[in-house]
Formats: sequence, structure tokens, C-alpha cells
Amino acid sequence: MESNQTTCYRCVGDIQKMIKCGKTKSGSQRYICRACGKTRVENYGYRAYRTDTNQKIIQLTKEGLGIRSTARILKISATTLLKRIVSIARNIAKPIISRGKIYEVDELCTYIRHKKNYIWLVYALKKNSKTVVSFNVGKRTNKTLKRVLETLKLSDAKKIFTDRLKNYKYLISEKMHSVKRFGTNHIERKNLTLRTHLKRLNRRTICFSKSLVILTAILKIYFWI
Repeated sequence: MESNQTTCYRCVGDIQKMIKCGKTKSGSQRYICRACGKTRVENYGYRAYRTDTNQKIIQLTKEGLGIRSTARILKISATTLLKRIVSIARNIAKPIISRGKIYEVDELCTYIRHKKNYIWLVYALKKNSKTVVSFNVGKRTNKTLKRVLETLKLSDAKKIFTDRLKNYKYLISEKMHSVKRFGTNHIERKNLTLRTHLKRLNRRTICFSKSLVILTAILKIYFWI
């Protein structure tokens, strides 16, 4: 047998620590780790247990495929896929924000479950690198905007460009804030890219998010992987 089939992936144990421990109902050989006591199967038949499944999920998610489309291609259940997406997103760390940079902030409207339940994606784009440094999803209120803006303030942002939404006037100091013409060109173009790449954000579509948790997880994967 190959060594990688008998290595404990939970405690990174060596081959000698893995011993046979009976078989499953389907006849696959089961092994147990002497160090941590966890068991594993020699060859998992279900595709969701394959080592490259998570990477494929990330790739298909960033290409804009929906939940059921991805599940059909990978031949796994939609429920398992949703759990994997949330698990992947939970392990994604926020990017480190440099100090003294220039940012653009804007909001993008979408909905969850039905078209009357509007939800807003607020995010900040670094002007020179075009990378998303922070985002938040919620109603179009000061609380939702403030969560993104506080991150920029803590990084001593040199300038923050926004549109003329009146809420920004009360949340950003006059010295740091700017609403000049063409100041948000990059983030407005990013809005178009998002709507093009992610079907759930399209303006006219039958594809939509059913859960705020899944929408947030999808955005984390798209922005930060």
C-alpha cells in the first residue's frame, strides 16, 4: 500500500502509527491512528472526501457557478457543498491593510430570497492595486457602512472617495473624505465585474441568494482567494 493512504491527516502522524481497524459496510479498509485514536478509510468512495474537492469548489465558485451547477459538476450533494463553502470561508483571513493608502468605497444592491428583501454589499477598494480590503453585507444604514469605514480609519487612510450618499458625510471626517467627479471610477467598474462574474448579483436573473451566510461566504472566496 502507498504511504499517503495510511498517514493520519489529523495529527500528521507517521505511517507506523496507523494500524488496520476492520472494514466499512462497503468493504473498504479502515485504519486507526495510535496517537490520536481517529480512524480513516483507505479509499473514500464519496467524491466530497477527495483531497482536491475544496480547490475545485473555490475555482467553480469564482467562475460564477451556482450551488446546484457546482454540485452537479462535482457530483456531490448541494447540502454538502453549502457546508464546504461555509467551512472554506471560515478559514479565510482578512487581508492586511497598509497604512496611509487611498481607497474607494461604494454600495451594490442585491436581494435575498425575494426581490423585496433588498440587501446591500458595501466594500472598500484600494485605489492603486484594485484589491478589496474590507466588505460588509446588510441594510443600507450607518451601521453597515461604519463597519467598513472603521477598518479604513484604523489604517490611517490618506483619502476615501465615495459617491454622494449623505450617510458618508456623517461617518468620514471632511479632511479624509472626497466626492469629486471620477473619484470612484475603479470601484464602479468593479461593481460591473461582480455582476458579470457572480450570477447571484446580476440585475435581471433568476439566480439569487437564499441565505446571508452563503452570500457572505461566496464573497469572501471571490475577494480573498
